[in-house]
Amino acid sequence: MKVSSVPDRCCGSGVCVEIAPEVFDLDDDGFVQVLAEAPAPEHESATRDAATRCPTMAIVVDD
Repeated sequence: MKVSSVPDRCCGSGVCVEIAPEVFDLDDDGFVQVLAEAPAPEHESATRDAATRCPTMAIVVDD
């Protein structure tokens, strides 16, 4: 799994950080920052959930 973001789409809701804080954070401007581009297997489910629940589809997950 590889995770990336599209910062221009991010609205700063923080849903991703709430769901997968090991993988996502918000930068100083309040936009998504990927902490782990290749999350550990135990974080993959939460990462997919965060991507699905992102209100602006700013998170991209590639298998």
